[in-house]
Amino acid sequence: MSTISARYAGQLRTEATHVASGNTILTDAPTDNQGRGEAFSPTDLVCSALGSCMMTIMGIVAERHGLDLSSASWDTTKHMLSDPRRIGQIDLTFRLPASLPEKERTLLERAAKTCPVALSLNPEIKQQVQFDYNA
Repeated sequence: MSTISARYAGQLRTEATHVASGNTILTDAPTDNQGRGEAFSPTDLVCSALGSCMMTIMGIVAERHGLDLSSASWDTTKHMLSDPRRIGQIDLTFRLPASLPEKERTLLERAAKTCPVALSLNPEIKQQVQFDYNA
């Protein structure tokens, strides 16, 4: 059985449905590539997936060690290259609680970098990851 069912909606827009939950995601081509830019672009989703995956893995580790990451957040910046057009670099800045002890910080940072998306991306895509503990 499929995990995702998707369709082309026209005008450079797609709609993907998560089969198990029924949740949908729209994509639009970005304005700098003939699109409307009214939704995530497919490359935005790749970058978003990296941050979400890293945070999910940190969450698993945090729950295992009784740590509270409920205030955690992050920003993602995508850097595109051309010829051919592709993602060249993904910058992530995670804001994590200042109260986390040094030992747990190291544990979380190592865990984040082993997420399946990080390990699946082409090694030519630079992953710049920062951890800010002033949150």
